[in-house]
Amino acid sequence: MSTSLQVGMTHEITIDTTPEHNAQTVHQNLPEVFGTPSLVCFMERASAELVDMHLEPGQQSVGGAMDLQHTAATPLGMQVRVKTEATAIEGKKLTFKLEAWDEQEKIGQATHIRFIINPEKFNAGVAKKAVH
Repeated sequence: MSTSLQVGMTHEITIDTTPEHNAQTVHQNLPEVFGTPSLVCFMERASAELVDMHLEPGQQSVGGAMDLQHTAATPLGMQVRVKTEATAIEGKKLTFKLEAWDEQEKIGQATHIRFIINPEKFNAGVAKKAVH
């Protein structure tokens, strides 16, 4: 991995929430709000984008863990902003602190772990598993 990714580096993304981000896409008996699975998705995206800026050619990253607290509801149609910060780099293991806000308040925080991978080796393992 490139040594350009350093602890303390940050990246932000902003999302316009839409009906596809509705909690009801997971289960119909949930409130019609920005769903936790979508928050996880955008937190992972923000961290993956930060990593991507520092990968060497032929490298990718994969998520390994997410410890999330979704602390406030967001009406669909509001913007959500997610900020990630690299907090630890241990070889190919990367740890991030994330926070998310809607237009009125903080809506969540998380710790996320990603790993740098060689996609050829990774995909070969997945293909072997698929064969049974």
